[in-house]
Amino acid sequence: MKVLVTGYTGQLGFDVIRELKARNIECIGTTRNEFSLTDTEKMQAFVKAYKPDVVIHCAAYTAVDKAEDEVELCDQINHLATKELAKVCKEIDAKMIYISTDYVFAGSGEDFYEVNDEKAPQNVYGKSKLDGELAVQEILDKYFIVRISWVFGSNGKNFIKTMLNLAKNHDKLTVVNDQIGSPTYTVDLAKLLCDMALSDKYGIYHATNEGICSWYDFACEIFKQADIKINVEPVPSTAFPTKAKRPHNSRMSKKCLDEAGFNRLPIWQDALSRYLQEINIL
Repeated sequence: MKVLVTGYTGQLGFDVIRELKARNIECIGTTRNEFSLTDTEKMQAFVKAYKPDVVIHCAAYTAVDKAEDEVELCDQINHLATKELAKVCKEIDAKMIYISTDYVFAGSGEDFYEVNDEKAPQNVYGKSKLDGELAVQEILDKYFIVRISWVFGSNGKNFIKTMLNLAKNHDKLTVVNDQIGSPTYTVDLAKLLCDMALSDKYGIYHATNEGICSWYDFACEIFKQADIKINVEPVPSTAFPTKAKRPHNSRMSKKCLDEAGFNRLPIWQDALSRYLQEINIL
């Protein structure tokens, strides 16, 4: 089996390639050096030449606030490029794994979103990712759509690194406590994505580490595990106005994983501990 992974230099793409190599699966990771997602012809030519059995599409436009001003670019990368990539997968009969987001939902209430619940993205980024989902479903039969949230990995920026850096020169931090979701450790997610790539259990999935928390809870646990003494104060989202609206509820049901026989990811506190060890904090 041959696997092509887009967005190799991102948090997730990096760990997916690492996991594939650990399993001795032939793979290649692509970046802008190989092709830009805005260059359809070059992208299609590269994929056809490599002719993978599976494409794991990790690359995306993820600057959520900036997307409100760069609507066309965000749509080009997250929607239209995904559509063209799906067409190539169809042509070469490759499976496609498309990484999506909790932002496709309205983000209201307190219930866990099921995979087929009503979609109502509240910002440009969320709409572009939903349009990408719809394109994949329209074009392909052999697809996995995997919605994730609150991602952290060693190869890139994330909330954990931000908190640890802020703690170096602050003795007090304020963190929002009215946005609830589940962190996702890319090392754990990469294993699941590789399991999916080896299967034919196609469909839509939610995949985050188990358990829920607020960003405030997450920050407190980071400092607790890292043994950093700092005062963390909970505040509402209104204390940090952003151009793009953020979901208050990012709870996503994992029943889909159970029904397909895939293993759920470990609890998020355990994932955090292993991550802090990976980046040499513990």
